Amino acid sequence: MTLSYSHAHQQGSGTTEVVAVLVAITDHTARVLTVAQGKLLPNGPLMPLHRSLQAGVRQWVEEQTQQPLGYLEQLYTFVDTNRRNIDGHALVYVSYLGLVQETQIQALQSQALWRDWYDYFPWENHLDGMPNIIMDFIVPALLDWANSAPDSITQQRRRQRIHLCWGVDTETLDSAQDKDTYHQSSTTNGYDWVSEHVLLRYEMLYEAGLIPESSNYQPQKLPKHWAQIIGTPMYYDHRRVIATAISRLRAKIEYRPLIFGLMPDVFTLSQLQQSVEALSGVRLHKQNFRRLLDSQNLVTETGQSSSAQRGRPAKLYRFCHDIELQSLLMDSKLPKRK
Repeated sequence: MTLSYSHAHQQGSGTTEVVAVLVAITDHTARVLTVAQGKLLPNGPLMPLHRSLQAGVRQWVEEQTQQPLGYLEQLYTFVDTNRRNIDGHALVYVSYLGLVQETQIQALQSQALWRDWYDYFPWENHLDGMPNIIMDFIVPALLDWANSAPDSITQQRRRQRIHLCWGVDTETLDSAQDKDTYHQSSTTNGYDWVSEHVLLRYEMLYEAGLIPESSNYQPQKLPKHWAQIIGTPMYYDHRRVIATAISRLRAKIEYRPLIFGLMPDVFTLSQLQQSVEALSGVRLHKQNFRRLLDSQNLVTETGQSSSAQRGRPAKLYRFCHDIELQSLLMDSKLPKRK
Protein backbone atom coordinates (compact mmCIF):
# COMPACT_ATOMS: atom_id res chain seq x y z
CA MET A 1 0.00 0.00 0.00
CA THR A 2 1.23 3.49 -0.73
CA LEU A 3 -0.22 5.22 2.33
CA SER A 4 0.72 4.68 5.94
CA TYR A 5 -2.04 4.12 8.44
CA SER A 6 -1.38 7.45 10.14
CA HIS A 7 -0.52 9.61 7.15
CA ALA A 8 -0.64 13.39 6.83
CA HIS A 9 -3.81 15.23 5.93
CA GLN A 10 -4.16 16.40 2.35
CA GLN A 11 -3.24 20.05 2.04
CA GLY A 12 -6.10 22.31 3.13
CA SER A 13 -6.95 24.99 5.65
CA GLY A 14 -9.83 23.23 7.41
CA THR A 15 -9.43 21.75 10.86
CA THR A 16 -12.67 19.77 11.26
CA GLU A 17 -13.90 16.65 9.52
CA VAL A 18 -16.98 14.51 9.98
CA VAL A 19 -16.96 10.72 9.83
CA ALA A 20 -19.84 8.24 9.91
CA VAL A 21 -20.10 4.70 11.24
CA LEU A 22 -23.13 3.17 9.53
CA VAL A 23 -24.19 -0.19 10.94
CA ALA A 24 -26.51 -2.74 9.36
CA ILE A 25 -27.39 -6.35 10.07
CA THR A 26 -27.53 -8.58 7.00
CA ASP A 27 -27.95 -12.35 7.20
CA HIS A 28 -27.48 -12.06 10.97
CA THR A 29 -24.09 -10.42 10.47
CA ALA A 30 -23.16 -6.98 11.84
CA ARG A 31 -21.65 -4.86 9.08
CA VAL A 32 -20.21 -1.38 8.65
CA LEU A 33 -20.23 0.75 5.51
CA THR A 34 -16.76 1.67 4.24
CA VAL A 35 -15.09 3.41 1.31
CA ALA A 36 -11.58 3.22 -0.20
CA GLN A 37 -11.77 -0.59 -0.43
CA GLY A 38 -12.58 -0.95 3.23
CA LYS A 39 -9.75 1.27 4.49
CA LEU A 40 -11.87 4.33 5.41
CA LEU A 41 -15.26 5.23 6.79
CA PRO A 42 -17.36 7.76 4.87
CA ASN A 43 -15.85 11.13 5.76
CA GLY A 44 -15.22 14.67 4.59
CA PRO A 45 -14.35 18.17 5.74
CA LEU A 46 -16.89 20.40 7.44
CA MET A 47 -17.58 23.26 5.01
CA PRO A 48 -19.25 26.69 5.37
CA LEU A 49 -22.23 25.53 3.31
CA HIS A 50 -23.11 22.92 5.96
CA ARG A 51 -25.78 24.20 8.34
CA SER A 52 -24.60 21.80 11.06
CA LEU A 53 -22.27 18.91 11.74
CA GLN A 54 -25.08 16.47 11.08
CA ALA A 55 -25.85 18.14 7.76
CA GLY A 56 -22.20 17.74 6.83
CA VAL A 57 -22.05 14.05 7.65
CA ARG A 58 -25.30 13.39 5.76
CA GLN A 59 -23.96 15.11 2.66
CA TRP A 60 -20.67 13.23 2.64
CA VAL A 61 -22.34 9.86 3.26
CA GLU A 62 -24.85 10.36 0.47
CA GLU A 63 -22.20 11.69 -1.91
CA GLN A 64 -19.71 8.90 -1.27
CA THR A 65 -22.09 5.95 -0.84
CA GLN A 66 -25.63 6.95 -1.92
CA GLN A 67 -26.79 5.25 1.26
CA PRO A 68 -29.87 6.93 2.80
CA LEU A 69 -29.57 7.70 6.50
CA GLY A 70 -32.12 7.10 9.22
CA TYR A 71 -31.24 7.09 12.92
CA LEU A 72 -28.10 9.16 13.54
CA GLU A 73 -26.43 10.26 16.76
CA GLN A 74 -23.15 11.98 17.56
CA LEU A 75 -20.58 9.47 18.71
CA TYR A 76 -17.33 11.13 19.77
CA THR A 77 -14.88 13.90 18.89
CA PHE A 78 -11.31 12.84 18.10
CA VAL A 79 -8.11 14.85 17.73
CA ASP A 80 -5.76 13.26 15.18
CA THR A 81 -2.30 14.64 15.91
CA ASN A 82 -0.84 12.58 13.05
CA ARG A 83 -2.75 14.63 10.48
CA ARG A 84 -2.16 18.34 9.94
CA ASN A 85 -3.70 20.97 7.71
CA ILE A 86 -1.72 23.43 5.61
CA ASP A 87 -1.21 25.67 8.65
CA GLY A 88 0.12 22.82 10.80
CA HIS A 89 -2.99 22.47 12.99
CA ALA A 90 -4.07 19.00 14.10
CA LEU A 91 -7.26 17.64 12.56
CA VAL A 92 -10.39 17.30 14.68
CA TYR A 93 -13.04 14.93 13.45
CA VAL A 94 -16.52 14.50 14.79
CA SER A 95 -17.91 11.00 14.44
CA TYR A 96 -21.53 9.90 14.06
CA LEU A 97 -23.25 6.55 14.50
CA GLY A 98 -26.07 5.62 12.13
CA LEU A 99 -28.34 2.55 12.06
CA VAL A 100 -29.66 1.26 8.75
CA GLN A 101 -32.41 -1.31 8.35
CA GLU A 102 -31.78 -4.31 6.13
CA THR A 103 -34.48 -3.23 3.72
CA GLN A 104 -32.67 0.05 3.11
CA ILE A 105 -29.45 -1.54 1.84
CA GLN A 106 -29.15 -0.82 -1.86
CA ALA A 107 -26.64 -1.44 -4.62
CA LEU A 108 -24.00 1.09 -3.70
CA GLN A 109 -21.40 2.95 -5.70
CA SER A 110 -18.22 1.04 -6.43
CA GLN A 111 -16.25 2.95 -3.78
CA ALA A 112 -18.67 1.93 -1.03
CA LEU A 113 -18.36 -1.51 0.53
CA TRP A 114 -20.20 -3.23 3.37
CA ARG A 115 -17.80 -5.14 5.62
CA ASP A 116 -18.36 -7.57 8.48
CA TRP A 117 -17.20 -5.62 11.53
CA TYR A 118 -15.45 -8.72 12.85
CA ASP A 119 -13.08 -8.43 9.86
CA TYR A 120 -11.64 -5.49 11.78
CA PHE A 121 -12.00 -6.97 15.29
CA PRO A 122 -11.77 -10.78 15.03
CA TRP A 123 -11.14 -11.10 18.78
CA GLU A 124 -14.60 -9.62 19.50
CA ASN A 125 -16.56 -12.51 17.95
CA HIS A 126 -17.41 -14.95 20.74
CA LEU A 127 -20.45 -16.50 19.07
CA ASP A 128 -18.64 -19.83 18.98
CA GLY A 129 -16.77 -19.30 22.23
CA MET A 130 -13.53 -17.46 22.92
CA PRO A 131 -11.56 -17.11 19.65
CA ASN A 132 -8.31 -19.07 19.67
CA ILE A 133 -6.32 -15.98 18.71
CA ILE A 134 -6.88 -14.49 22.17
CA MET A 135 -5.31 -17.37 24.03
CA ASP A 136 -2.74 -18.34 21.41
CA PHE A 137 -1.47 -14.94 20.29
CA ILE A 138 -2.98 -11.77 21.76
CA VAL A 139 -2.68 -12.38 25.50
CA PRO A 140 0.87 -13.78 25.27
CA ALA A 141 1.90 -10.71 23.23
CA LEU A 142 0.26 -8.43 25.78
CA LEU A 143 2.07 -10.24 28.59
CA ASP A 144 5.38 -9.58 26.82
CA TRP A 145 4.39 -5.92 26.62
CA ALA A 146 3.45 -5.86 30.31
CA ASN A 147 6.73 -7.46 31.31
CA SER A 148 8.69 -4.95 29.21
CA ALA A 149 7.57 -2.04 31.39
CA PRO A 150 10.48 -0.27 33.14
CA ASP A 151 9.30 -0.87 36.70
CA SER A 152 7.30 -3.42 38.67
CA ILE A 153 4.41 -1.05 39.42
CA THR A 154 3.78 -0.37 35.71
CA GLN A 155 4.11 -4.08 34.96
CA GLN A 156 1.47 -4.90 37.56
CA ARG A 157 -0.92 -2.23 36.30
CA ARG A 158 -0.61 -3.49 32.74
CA ARG A 159 -1.32 -7.03 33.88
CA GLN A 160 -4.39 -5.86 35.79
CA ARG A 161 -5.64 -4.14 32.64
CA ILE A 162 -5.21 -7.41 30.74
CA HIS A 163 -7.25 -9.18 33.43
CA LEU A 164 -10.10 -6.68 33.18
CA CYS A 165 -10.19 -6.09 29.43
CA TRP A 166 -9.65 -9.60 28.08
CA GLY A 167 -11.52 -11.69 30.63
CA VAL A 168 -8.54 -13.93 31.40
CA ASP A 169 -6.39 -14.69 34.43
CA THR A 170 -2.93 -13.94 33.06
CA GLU A 171 -1.14 -15.27 36.15
CA THR A 172 -2.72 -18.64 35.49
CA LEU A 173 -1.74 -18.38 31.82
CA ASP A 174 1.89 -17.88 32.86
CA SER A 175 1.92 -20.98 35.03
CA ALA A 176 -0.47 -23.24 33.08
CA GLN A 177 1.10 -26.19 31.33
CA ASP A 178 -1.70 -26.62 28.84
CA LYS A 179 -4.67 -24.73 27.39
CA ASP A 180 -7.27 -26.74 29.33
CA THR A 181 -5.74 -25.65 32.64
CA TYR A 182 -5.77 -22.06 31.40
CA HIS A 183 -9.44 -22.16 30.40
CA GLN A 184 -10.53 -23.71 33.70
CA SER A 185 -8.58 -21.26 35.84
CA SER A 186 -9.56 -18.18 33.85
CA THR A 187 -13.25 -18.82 34.45
CA THR A 188 -13.08 -19.81 38.10
CA ASN A 189 -11.04 -16.87 39.38
CA GLY A 190 -13.65 -14.20 38.75
CA TYR A 191 -12.58 -12.84 35.35
CA ASP A 192 -15.11 -12.64 32.58
CA TRP A 193 -15.52 -11.20 29.10
CA VAL A 194 -17.25 -7.81 29.02
CA SER A 195 -18.62 -7.26 25.53
CA GLU A 196 -18.76 -3.47 25.64
CA HIS A 197 -15.03 -3.09 26.40
CA VAL A 198 -14.28 -3.06 22.66
CA LEU A 199 -12.57 0.34 22.70
CA LEU A 200 -10.51 -0.49 25.79
CA ARG A 201 -9.20 -3.65 24.15
CA TYR A 202 -8.41 -1.86 20.89
CA GLU A 203 -6.56 0.94 22.67
CA MET A 204 -4.53 -1.58 24.65
CA LEU A 205 -3.44 -3.28 21.41
CA TYR A 206 -2.60 0.17 20.01
CA GLU A 207 -0.57 1.15 23.08
CA ALA A 208 1.28 -2.17 23.00
CA GLY A 209 2.19 -1.68 19.32
CA LEU A 210 0.31 -4.81 18.23
CA ILE A 211 -1.74 -3.30 15.40
CA PRO A 212 -0.51 -1.61 12.19
CA GLU A 213 -2.12 1.73 13.07
CA SER A 214 0.22 2.12 16.04
CA SER A 215 3.43 4.13 15.62
CA ASN A 216 5.12 1.44 17.75
CA TYR A 217 4.11 -1.43 15.46
CA GLN A 218 7.06 -3.73 14.75
CA PRO A 219 5.78 -6.77 12.82
CA GLN A 220 9.24 -8.33 12.64
CA LYS A 221 9.06 -8.94 16.39
CA LEU A 222 5.65 -10.62 16.20
CA PRO A 223 4.58 -14.13 15.10
CA LYS A 224 4.91 -14.84 11.39
CA HIS A 225 1.25 -14.46 10.40
CA TRP A 226 0.38 -11.71 12.86
CA ALA A 227 -0.96 -9.33 10.19
CA GLN A 228 -3.46 -11.98 9.07
CA ILE A 229 -4.85 -12.63 12.55
CA ILE A 230 -5.03 -9.14 14.04
CA GLY A 231 -7.78 -7.76 11.77
CA THR A 232 -7.96 -5.40 8.80
CA PRO A 233 -6.25 -2.05 9.47
CA MET A 234 -7.69 1.30 8.40
CA TYR A 235 -6.42 4.78 7.58
CA TYR A 236 -6.98 7.91 9.69
CA ASP A 237 -7.40 5.80 12.83
CA HIS A 238 -10.89 4.93 11.60
CA ARG A 239 -10.71 1.50 13.21
CA ARG A 240 -10.69 3.27 16.59
CA VAL A 241 -13.88 5.08 15.53
CA ILE A 242 -15.56 1.75 14.74
CA ALA A 243 -14.41 0.36 18.09
CA THR A 244 -16.04 3.34 19.79
CA ALA A 245 -19.27 2.73 17.88
CA ILE A 246 -19.38 -0.98 18.77
CA SER A 247 -18.76 -0.16 22.43
CA ARG A 248 -21.59 2.38 22.34
CA LEU A 249 -24.03 -0.03 20.69
CA ARG A 250 -23.18 -2.94 22.96
CA ALA A 251 -23.59 -0.78 26.05
CA LYS A 252 -26.83 0.83 24.89
CA ILE A 253 -28.49 -2.38 23.81
CA GLU A 254 -28.42 -3.45 27.45
CA TYR A 255 -30.84 -0.70 28.43
CA ARG A 256 -32.38 0.61 25.19
CA PRO A 257 -33.89 -1.58 22.47
CA LEU A 258 -31.95 0.12 19.68
CA ILE A 259 -32.14 -3.10 17.71
CA PHE A 260 -35.43 -1.80 16.27
CA GLY A 261 -33.40 0.52 14.05
CA LEU A 262 -31.67 -2.44 12.41
CA MET A 263 -34.58 -4.80 11.84
CA PRO A 264 -37.02 -5.11 8.95
CA ASP A 265 -40.67 -4.25 9.55
CA VAL A 266 -41.57 -7.85 10.42
CA PHE A 267 -39.37 -10.64 11.73
CA THR A 268 -39.36 -13.89 13.67
CA LEU A 269 -38.16 -14.04 17.26
CA SER A 270 -35.23 -16.19 16.14
CA GLN A 271 -34.20 -13.51 13.64
CA LEU A 272 -34.41 -10.87 16.36
CA GLN A 273 -32.29 -12.92 18.76
CA GLN A 274 -29.68 -13.67 16.09
CA SER A 275 -29.44 -9.97 15.28
CA VAL A 276 -28.88 -9.04 18.93
CA GLU A 277 -26.24 -11.78 19.13
CA ALA A 278 -24.52 -10.38 16.04
CA LEU A 279 -24.13 -7.04 17.82
CA SER A 280 -23.12 -8.39 21.23
CA GLY A 281 -20.79 -11.06 19.88
CA VAL A 282 -22.09 -13.65 22.40
CA ARG A 283 -24.90 -16.19 22.41
CA LEU A 284 -28.09 -15.47 24.34
CA HIS A 285 -30.23 -17.85 26.34
CA LYS A 286 -33.30 -18.43 24.17
CA GLN A 287 -35.92 -18.72 26.88
CA ASN A 288 -34.55 -15.81 28.93
CA PHE A 289 -34.51 -13.67 25.80
CA ARG A 290 -38.13 -14.43 25.01
CA ARG A 291 -39.28 -13.93 28.57
CA LEU A 292 -37.66 -10.51 28.50
CA LEU A 293 -39.47 -9.58 25.29
CA ASP A 294 -42.76 -10.63 26.86
CA SER A 295 -42.17 -8.79 30.12
CA GLN A 296 -41.11 -5.54 28.43
CA ASN A 297 -43.86 -5.56 25.79
CA LEU A 298 -41.31 -4.82 23.05
CA VAL A 299 -42.91 -6.80 20.21
CA THR A 300 -46.34 -7.82 19.07
CA GLU A 301 -47.58 -10.58 16.78
CA THR A 302 -48.64 -9.64 13.26
CA GLY A 303 -51.00 -12.58 12.86
CA GLN A 304 -48.89 -13.92 10.00
CA SER A 305 -46.23 -16.60 9.70
CA SER A 306 -42.97 -16.89 7.79
CA SER A 307 -42.83 -19.03 4.67
CA ALA A 308 -40.22 -21.41 6.01
CA GLN A 309 -38.82 -23.91 3.51
CA ARG A 310 -38.18 -26.46 6.26
CA GLY A 311 -40.05 -27.12 9.47
CA ARG A 312 -43.04 -25.27 10.84
CA PRO A 313 -43.57 -21.67 9.75
CA ALA A 314 -42.58 -19.28 12.55
CA LYS A 315 -44.79 -16.47 13.79
CA LEU A 316 -43.96 -13.00 12.52
CA TYR A 317 -43.63 -10.06 14.91
CA ARG A 318 -43.12 -6.33 14.73
CA PHE A 319 -42.00 -3.81 17.30
CA CYS A 320 -44.72 -2.04 19.22
CA HIS A 321 -45.81 1.16 17.50
CA ASP A 322 -44.33 3.51 20.10
CA ILE A 323 -41.14 1.51 20.74
CA GLU A 324 -38.87 4.33 19.56
CA LEU A 325 -40.41 6.70 22.07
CA GLN A 326 -40.31 4.05 24.77
CA SER A 327 -36.63 3.42 24.09
CA LEU A 328 -35.85 6.93 25.33
CA LEU A 329 -37.48 6.27 28.68
CA MET A 330 -37.52 2.59 29.54
CA ASP A 331 -34.93 0.60 31.43
CA SER A 332 -35.25 -2.63 29.46
CA LYS A 333 -32.10 -4.68 29.59
CA LEU A 334 -31.34 -7.39 27.06
CA PRO A 335 -29.62 -10.54 28.34
CA LYS A 336 -26.12 -10.96 26.96
CA ARG A 337 -25.19 -14.60 27.25
CA LYS A 338 -26.26 -18.05 28.25
